[in-house]
Amino acid sequence: MRRFALIAIPYFWLLILFLVPFVIVLKISLSDVALARPPYTPQLDLSAGWEGLRAFFSELDFENFVFLTTDDLYWKAYVSSLKIALVSTLLTLLVGYPIAYGMARAPNEWRPTLLMLVILPFWTSFLIRVYSWMGILSNEGTLNTVLLWLGVIDTPLQIMNTNTAVYIGIVYTYLPFMVLPIYSALEKMDESLIEAAEDLGCSKLAAFWLVTWPLSRNGIIAGCFLVFIPAIGEFVIPSLLGGSGTLMIGKVLFEEFFSNRDWPVASAVAVILLLILIIPIILFQRNEQKAREAEG
Repeated sequence: MRRFALIAIPYFWLLILFLVPFVIVLKISLSDVALARPPYTPQLDLSAGWEGLRAFFSELDFENFVFLTTDDLYWKAYVSSLKIALVSTLLTLLVGYPIAYGMARAPNEWRPTLLMLVILPFWTSFLIRVYSWMGILSNEGTLNTVLLWLGVIDTPLQIMNTNTAVYIGIVYTYLPFMVLPIYSALEKMDESLIEAAEDLGCSKLAAFWLVTWPLSRNGIIAGCFLVFIPAIGEFVIPSLLGGSGTLMIGKVLFEEFFSNRDWPVASAVAVILLLILIIPIILFQRNEQKAREAEG
């Protein structure tokens, strides 16, 4: 009985916080906007019994999903979000791997301090950190002020309200999600394997590529998923740093829900986004399972 309770609790948690909200959003996505009554129809009338239930399901349709295929805005937003998330994930990997490698090779007494420095940004509000980048990247911000003072540039660089600012914001925000799993993989690695590879004639670069990189692959895959999955639906960073020129599906969702107040269309957009994200989530779970089996 205790074992059943331990298994049932997480499934009950997923049911309440994931499955039920998803079913509600799916129902709204199959509904229509109605005037002079709650925001969408059909509505379920339990007092009518089976007839009411049959009428409820018969009025549901895929009209909102069909509408998404008729407007270029939506598919362009999906493609743009995928592109920005992929590029941001690659940039985060390029920045995060050397940091994780340096942490794993640092003396043991320094590792807790370095780990704390990586986690330290989480102690500050996410919104405040994004706002701080607005002060750094704006035309009159810290970066342009320093570059003008050093004589590197003659006119301020236009970084704000561009995709470059979005990439900077995403890389900075999600960098710990890349560093921590890679560090975890590298920290467990047996350094004698590197010494053995070098004794067999490998250069330091060859030993890194043939030994260190493959052994850290699980951490790399986990870090890439942990960055890519939230980045594709990011809303705050593109809104504050990217401006109107940056098209991402998170911004489209916000506009549909709160500006246009078209909940059925917005729900259809959200359902498709969730279906897109299910693929990397399943791949991430399989990678984690394989990693646990390899360790066991």
